[in-house]
Amino acid sequence: MTLELGPLLAASIAYLLVLFFVAYAAERNLIPSRVTQHPLVYALALGVYATSWSYFGSVGYAARHGFRYLGIYLGVTLACLLVPVLWRPLLRLTRELQLTSLADLLAFRYPGQSTGTAVTLFMLAGSLPYLALQVRAVVESAKVLSPSASPTLVGTSFCAVLIVFSVLFGARHLTPRERHEGLMLAIAFESAVKAVALVAVGAWAVSSVFGGVDGLWAWLKAHPEAVQQLQRPAREASWAPLLVLSCAAAFLTPRSYHVAFTEAPERDALSTATWAFPLLLLVMNLAVPVLLWGGEALGLPWPADFHVLAVPASQGATGLALVAFLGGVSASSAMVIVTTLALAPMCLTHLVLPLGYARGQPHLYGWLLWARRLLIALIILAGYGFYRLLDTRGLGLVDLGLVSFVAVAQFAPGVLGLLFWKRGTRAGLLAGLLAGACAWVVTLVVPMWASRELVAWTHDLAVHMGFPEDEPWGFATFASLTLNALAFVGVSLATRQSESEAEAARACTRETPSLVPGGVEARSPGEFRERLAPLLGEEAATAEVDRALEGLDMAPDERRPLELRRLRDGVERNLSGLLGPVLARLTVEEALRLGPGPRAALAEQLRFVEERLRDAREAQGPVEAVRRYLRRILEDLPLGVCAVGPDGEVVIWNAALERLSGVEEHAARGHPLAALPPPWGPLLSGFAAGEQADIEARLSLVGAERTLRLHRSRLTQDEEGGGASQGMALLVEDQTERKAVDARMAHQDRLASLGRVAAGVAHEIGNPLTAIASLTQNLKYELDDADAVKERTGLILQQTRRIDAIVRMLVGFSHAGTVGGEARPFARVEVGPLLAESVALARMARGASKSRGVSFEHRSPEGLVILGDSQRLEQVLVNLLTNAVDASPEGARVELEAEAVDGNIHLRVLDRGHGIPGELTQRVFEPFFTTKQPGEGTGLGLALVAGIVREHGGAIQMDNRPGGGTSVTVSLPAARGTAPTARPAPGAST
Repeated sequence: MTLELGPLLAASIAYLLVLFFVAYAAERNLIPSRVTQHPLVYALALGVYATSWSYFGSVGYAARHGFRYLGIYLGVTLACLLVPVLWRPLLRLTRELQLTSLADLLAFRYPGQSTGTAVTLFMLAGSLPYLALQVRAVVESAKVLSPSASPTLVGTSFCAVLIVFSVLFGARHLTPRERHEGLMLAIAFESAVKAVALVAVGAWAVSSVFGGVDGLWAWLKAHPEAVQQLQRPAREASWAPLLVLSCAAAFLTPRSYHVAFTEAPERDALSTATWAFPLLLLVMNLAVPVLLWGGEALGLPWPADFHVLAVPASQGATGLALVAFLGGVSASSAMVIVTTLALAPMCLTHLVLPLGYARGQPHLYGWLLWARRLLIALIILAGYGFYRLLDTRGLGLVDLGLVSFVAVAQFAPGVLGLLFWKRGTRAGLLAGLLAGACAWVVTLVVPMWASRELVAWTHDLAVHMGFPEDEPWGFATFASLTLNALAFVGVSLATRQSESEAEAARACTRETPSLVPGGVEARSPGEFRERLAPLLGEEAATAEVDRALEGLDMAPDERRPLELRRLRDGVERNLSGLLGPVLARLTVEEALRLGPGPRAALAEQLRFVEERLRDAREAQGPVEAVRRYLRRILEDLPLGVCAVGPDGEVVIWNAALERLSGVEEHAARGHPLAALPPPWGPLLSGFAAGEQADIEARLSLVGAERTLRLHRSRLTQDEEGGGASQGMALLVEDQTERKAVDARMAHQDRLASLGRVAAGVAHEIGNPLTAIASLTQNLKYELDDADAVKERTGLILQQTRRIDAIVRMLVGFSHAGTVGGEARPFARVEVGPLLAESVALARMARGASKSRGVSFEHRSPEGLVILGDSQRLEQVLVNLLTNAVDASPEGARVELEAEAVDGNIHLRVLDRGHGIPGELTQRVFEPFFTTKQPGEGTGLGLALVAGIVREHGGAIQMDNRPGGGTSVTVSLPAARGTAPTARPAPGAST
């Protein structure tokens, strides 16, 4: 059965139109995104790996090498198992850095125009045999169905149609950065068509050629050599070269890299592709042995490569043969379209743009679009030219495809070094590629045209090393990859890595980013546009800056230095997808220079940590939970937290500080401390530059006085060895409410003490009042005696002064402290008088309640002076003395002494009471904790005492005395100029 060329051509064009309309419908949102971005669509699109080689050539390869044909697909399965360690890191880099091709990726990791140029040229050279294979497959399959068809007409028509559809599929967008959802859906549809066509032909062969499954088994029993021919090569020859080549080709060929990484959907689809992609290839390969045996059973004269067409055609199944032909056209056209769409931007970026033709183009996008269209046409025509050169050669389809696979495998050392070896250099990569390319040319390319005698030495060497003579690609794989890897490693170790290479290595291996000094000289997005316009044109400069602003969610009038640095990086990433990483970096470095300045490292490292933990979310769920937990703690802290970078710019401004200051996080972050709105700018910047690491400040906010406690902690590169400061963390605590509560507690405690003191005062005043009354009564009888009157009057005045002193003491004690929390300024307080007045007050406080004969004794060296509030310090000592009286037995003595020790003044209250259990010596200072009987104490006195002592910068400690009793020591800083003498001040015993 034969078909005319016209129907074949019409059916092919109609099928390609169907593919185009599928893509068009997806791009016009006629097909919902849940379909176009479904993981199964992504997995089916990866089926572009299976080209006419897989569709036609697998049967021919199985006829020559048996079940080893499965190695081409088992290698893909191995590659899918390496998704977590290979595919995911490459996908992350592709997305983050806007790298649209393998040449972009390697040019980023091994910076230099030479890298991109070398990779592009070799990738182009390695792809030409594969493009030629597709043309040859279509031409020869057309001849199977239409023997009279002209190969030249079929080949040129196929290429012309592909040029048109390649432009329609992928060159209608302005930039290669946009994901072509329509194209991916069309490629997925194409994969489904060729799989269905292949399975349909295989099922038809079982039914029509063998009469069913039973007939197939009967034929195999009658022809056992058919199975043995498949098994023998699989046992005798090595599978390793095929596995290595197919594993590398699964994600390194231009078409596979483009679909796997450049066109990957936003949602995670790799997990699905890990099993769905190998399953698709397995389904396609189930039909290969059946078609091989069907051709042998029918005794077909055509090569086994085209049994998928010849089997139904020989039996008159015209419709099925046409479907099988369209499946082959589908496999070939998809490979050519996707490969040219991947190679065209690569050639434009690394071969054309470096020549400078696009510099300053007023309509850069339009120029780039037409340049890509022209390159698409040239690449397809180059593939056709390569086919014409090979037209007389007898290579099988798979053998021709393996030539390209060996070429693509030469990029594997560089890619592995990119992910796992930081020491690799550009010189090492180029040396490795050169060595591998030379081995590839000598062992595979030259033999395509040279006489057998000219390349006999390579065959002899291969046989001597144990490689099959009829499989030159096995030896070529070993020789080229060995030389490549040795040159890559050896030259990398022998050459010094540049700073840009080290920085790119850290970015690729996800280590801490380098500390790049300086900020952007341009001070606004408007200046970004002005500086980029001479290089990109006004239209492109405006579009790229606006795109970066939108992607980073920045305001159009952004002026913060740190955010402008981020904007610069965002512009470079976007231009990387448009111009390639090398030209993008050169463009940004020329237009958006970095000025001198401190290393802005802290913000970048914090952002890096955030991204790193976010990347670990899928693989390490608990780590992500901890990250969110710690972040939530930081945001929910009642303390204000402000982290400052080494350049003085705010990096963290948490929610508590936002509420306290009224300054929103986005308005503070990225600004220098001094630029914050007053009073926060002057307060925080002054504190950050000051010597004290812990201060108390008072601010007027919204008409109210606020008391703030500020603490500073500096960050250094080496916390143990010091080093340059890398920023600081500031803690801001609003103590206004606590101060007010402490003041109210102090006032209430003072009122309670006042009641006790008042009772003692009444007793103390009673004695002089009685004396005054007696003197006055006697005075009226002694009016004539002037001397007696004078004496009596003097005694009355003496008693009156005594009463006045007692009353003044009471008034002063009652007025100490305020309810509003306003602390009085500290003054120099002499310790001797302080102890005397405290004892007098304590004696009066316990006088009314019958002190049970407890006496007081105080002693202090002369010249001891402390800095503080005398009345609040009296309150501390009175509270401790009255507690000591309560704890002392009848007739005991309570002692109050002072001494100077190492720049501090120790005030010690000693009693001979029952003491206190050791485990309670610290708890007694907690609020509401008391050892007294119910109703005899509130548990607030000692808590208040401890608070007052802390406010004075001191400490309080309670201990048990040997032999019974308690010792309470209050340590306070001595005022400057204190010089105690050895002679104790006069003491008092009462």
